[in-house]
Amino acid sequence: MLVSLHVKNLALIDETEVYFENGLNILTGETGAGKSIIIGSVNLALGARADKDMIRTGAEYALIELVFQVTNSEQIQLLQAMEIPMEEDGTILIQRKIMPARNISKVCGENVTSKMLKDLAGILIDIHGQHEHQSLFHIKKHMELLDSFAKTELEPVKNQIQTVYKEYIKILHEIEQKVDDKEKAREIALAEFEIDEIEQAKLQISEDEELETSYTRMANSRKIMESIGNAYALTGTDNASGAGELIGRAVRDLRMVTGFDGKLTQLEESLVTIDSLLNDFNRSIADYMSDMEFDEQDFADIEERLNLLNHLKAKYGDTIEKVLIYQAEQTEKLEKLRDYEQYQIELQNKLQVTKQELDNLCEQASAIRVTYAEQLSKKMTQALLELNFLKVQFEIQVRKKEDNYSANGFDEVEFMISTNPGEPIKSLCDVASGGELSRIMLALKTVLAEKDAIETLIFDEIDAGISGKTAWKVSEQLAVLGRNHQIICITHLPQIAAMADNHFVIAKQAVDGITTTSIQPVRSEQEIEELARLLGGEVITEAVLNNAKEMKDLATKTKQI
Repeated sequence: MLVSLHVKNLALIDETEVYFENGLNILTGETGAGKSIIIGSVNLALGARADKDMIRTGAEYALIELVFQVTNSEQIQLLQAMEIPMEEDGTILIQRKIMPARNISKVCGENVTSKMLKDLAGILIDIHGQHEHQSLFHIKKHMELLDSFAKTELEPVKNQIQTVYKEYIKILHEIEQKVDDKEKAREIALAEFEIDEIEQAKLQISEDEELETSYTRMANSRKIMESIGNAYALTGTDNASGAGELIGRAVRDLRMVTGFDGKLTQLEESLVTIDSLLNDFNRSIADYMSDMEFDEQDFADIEERLNLLNHLKAKYGDTIEKVLIYQAEQTEKLEKLRDYEQYQIELQNKLQVTKQELDNLCEQASAIRVTYAEQLSKKMTQALLELNFLKVQFEIQVRKKEDNYSANGFDEVEFMISTNPGEPIKSLCDVASGGELSRIMLALKTVLAEKDAIETLIFDEIDAGISGKTAWKVSEQLAVLGRNHQIICITHLPQIAAMADNHFVIAKQAVDGITTTSIQPVRSEQEIEELARLLGGEVITEAVLNNAKEMKDLATKTKQI
């Protein structure tokens, strides 16, 4: 669940922090108070596009912090698979710092990419934006929702379809890339030349790295010899100022007095060890100097070989490994071109086998979709009736588009609905109004939540286009959903606000000529006053307050049923 949200220097927000709880968390406030900024900040923290103009005027940066508490085993496994850092108790701290030149995102103190944040968001939270219900006007969304409902059984099959579909498209592309005799002859000649050029070089893995090391050493041999010569002289015993000679004297001097104090023995032993190490070093550097030879011909041969290797890498790949891979690919291509007719026959045979495999997998996916479409239709019908649809028919059509494959199979999924008695069932895209769409989306979220590991759901004005009894039914559904999930809901309707387990008010105020937005929890009398504000006009009368109290009492009794 989402434990807390901390926002600093974002748009109208100076600094605010809110702690959410389990159940139904309701956010209300006057129009323009900044309700959308609060939800927008959650989106920003989870990787949404950020602009420097979002930074509060006069501030150097904006900061958003989210704290999640993860206890669901399925979510924990998904997070571990992503190698997302997490505290031992399941706490995840997400921070995003927005600056004029760049943004920094961290999870539990470790930098992460925007893609990682978005993948993380898909595991932790489901955010329903103000206009998301309009996505139901697109048939593509219908398949996405059905597949989400059937995910456990369908996803393994879809993964296989995606793999085979890629192979199928690859084969089709190869078949389409036919070449005439003239083009074939040209490609054969080019492949033969390139293969021969690489073969003549007799490449060896890591050869270039070894040659580069030798070349660098030989090219700098004079400087090396000069430096190691100085090091040899400074550490040797050939002159009076050499370290070897000086330490040797020190050893002799110390040895003359060790008999007078036993404590000096340990010092003498240490100095003897240093003397021995220095002598070993001096001999090693002398051996290096004797082995250090410079041969003009060797240097020229290495330079010529490096030039050849760099030439091949520039043409065929930036490493020897890639050059050899290219050679293998061209060899395979040459074999195909030399027997092009047979290659085309093999491709056609391979296409038929792959198409049959793809057909079988698509049939499996389609059968799974049909089964789950029936289940989802029944659940949706019940959920819609609970959301004050008087009489509703909801069906999900799964249609096969023969020989029209995609990475999802060959199905087309469409939601069909009739919301009024006597009306024929039609496509959801053609008949649903805005208020109906928002309730249909809520019903979908409710049904899908039963199968989803995501604990936290955010609804930004799910109540668009509804009022009266329908609004009350929506609030009842949110309360039911809040029994097993954490719900955060922005609303302007008192019927929904009354059902809150935890109520927060977002307010905008001007202090010293500067406008700021803040969010505060409200309880008891303050909550009644906020409900009265939603119910009443400019003046909150005693009657409106009584009405608000009655509505809150009714909501409390409803949740206890």
